[in-house]
Amino acid sequence: MSNEKKAAANFGSRFGYIMVAAGAAIGLGNIWKFPYLAYGGGGGAFIVVYIILCLILGHPVVEMETAIGRYAKTNAIDAYGIVNPKWKFAGFVNVACTFMIDMYYIIVSGYVLKYAVAYLLGGNFGADKAEYYMDFISDPIQPLIYAGILMLIIVLLLSKGITELVEKVTKVIMPLLFVLLLICGFWALFAFDGAIEGLKFYLIPDFSKFTWKTFADACMQVMFSVGIGWAIFVTLGASVKDSANIRKDSMMVTVCDTAVALTAGFVVIPTVVGSGSEMAAGPSLIFLAMTEIFSKLPGGNILGLFFFTAIIFAVLSTFFTILEIPVKCVEEKMHISHSKATWITAIFIMIGGVFCSLSQGYGLLSGVKLPWWSFGTGVSYYNIYDWIDCFSGYVLLPLGCLLTAFYCCKVWGYKGYEKELTKDGRDGKLSLYDKVIMTVAVPVLTLIVILNCFGFIK
Repeated sequence: MSNEKKAAANFGSRFGYIMVAAGAAIGLGNIWKFPYLAYGGGGGAFIVVYIILCLILGHPVVEMETAIGRYAKTNAIDAYGIVNPKWKFAGFVNVACTFMIDMYYIIVSGYVLKYAVAYLLGGNFGADKAEYYMDFISDPIQPLIYAGILMLIIVLLLSKGITELVEKVTKVIMPLLFVLLLICGFWALFAFDGAIEGLKFYLIPDFSKFTWKTFADACMQVMFSVGIGWAIFVTLGASVKDSANIRKDSMMVTVCDTAVALTAGFVVIPTVVGSGSEMAAGPSLIFLAMTEIFSKLPGGNILGLFFFTAIIFAVLSTFFTILEIPVKCVEEKMHISHSKATWITAIFIMIGGVFCSLSQGYGLLSGVKLPWWSFGTGVSYYNIYDWIDCFSGYVLLPLGCLLTAFYCCKVWGYKGYEKELTKDGRDGKLSLYDKVIMTVAVPVLTLIVILNCFGFIK
């Protein structure tokens, strides 16, 4: 790729880059997983630990990935091979993680579109919302249609590259996402008498519920939510100008992501607690608990439409980048146009998505189980969707962060990394604190997530 082409691929503005980068990080994990973990981890106690982890795990790895990307100016696999060709495998781990996440993420994203459309048409989910949800996810065709519609929108917007139409769209939908979530949160506070108690629980720390298992979950959530370990910032970094201050921009991205996660908690926890509902885990939190609550609220259909529209914005902003990661690899490895690479990658992701979709609920492949070993409990069996979710999120994701930290510390070295990160000292220097975080804190925290995944942390 010529230098002229690289220059043309730069982001148009700092605000545009920050919105795209933050949008890549802000996704379903912020909205359906963070509130559940915060609730189970003692509310404010989890928030305090989460914010600290964002600073000592999330932000440093965002800096490292972005510096690798800007220095290499190539796809995520080759980027790790610029300093040492043998280290391309680290990039492959990151990209493989993202590709696997893409396969199930697009399916669940289709669920969000289905519910947004349902609210647009009146919000009729029948007497049993759990049955409505199970019937939908078990259907062999419907989830794939909605996922396919979303993928088509994403491909059309992304076909000319992440710095073209996507940047312009993201600069609009990211602020709207934040505004819609705030509207939902304040609406809930005034709608339920018990919502204020839920807000107090959310904000006031209670460390009696906080365990090592909760700490490990918080570490994993930071990785998934901030978007480290799956080459997001390596890919975006390739289009960052040399004049950009990576340190400041990375902090802004981390702050934006954390703000949306905290806002999602502000919406969900007071709403669920105030209504007397159960705080469910995973997709059922928004597809079952929240829809049940909206049905009891004055103006609930409008609120439901706002809520699911906000989630669609989060889905789109994330998928623009997590699709771009494998797309750039296909484009540069196969020497084809960005548009062709986008279509090819999208097709393969949808094929993988078919298997994930059919394994959900009572789907055609729901009986196919894959083994997963855990210390103390032995071998468990997960469906295809859950196994891919577990392997990508709890093994490849922390492994990607661990390899990135080792790459910057040992393969690239502090001096080489500092030179790119600070542009020869223009933007400061690498302090002893930075080196300790890179060399000790990040590896230890990533290992905690892996140990938790295999049952060594209770």
